[in-house]
Amino acid sequence: MSRKSAPLVVYPGSFDPFTLGHLDILKRALKLFSRVMVLVAGDGKAGLLPATRRAALIEGAVAGMEGVEVKVFDGLLVDAVDRLEAGAVIRGIRCAGDYEHEWGMAGVNALLGRQVEFVYLLARPELAAVSSTLVRDVIKHGGPLERLVPGNIAKALREP
Repeated sequence: MSRKSAPLVVYPGSFDPFTLGHLDILKRALKLFSRVMVLVAGDGKAGLLPATRRAALIEGAVAGMEGVEVKVFDGLLVDAVDRLEAGAVIRGIRCAGDYEHEWGMAGVNALLGRQVEFVYLLARPELAAVSSTLVRDVIKHGGPLERLVPGNIAKALREP
């Protein structure tokens, strides 16, 4: 199968906020797949920004990147994968704890819906420490964001 005929793959997450680590995983996924849809989780734990705002900021961060779409989704990932007829799910792994979490989620998703392939990309060492949780802590204490999130997101997070 050629790269251009590859199916849509999804990159799901809360992305609250979308970090440089997320952006790196997305860029690397685009080297493997011609179409990647970033699925922003609309429900779940309360976060920093509403899902529609997170999606809009991600759209700004990926503007000009061919083959990327951004969409908010609610409900189960397997249902979104089925609706979109996605061929695979992309996930990033920063550490062993992420692997254990992802392994469990993939197993449950396999029990809930059709078998879908999960593709895991390891975080680059220089970005492995960056998590949305830690970024929220940096924001809370007024720290610099430029080395943690895309520029448009850093600017938006500083706005009152």
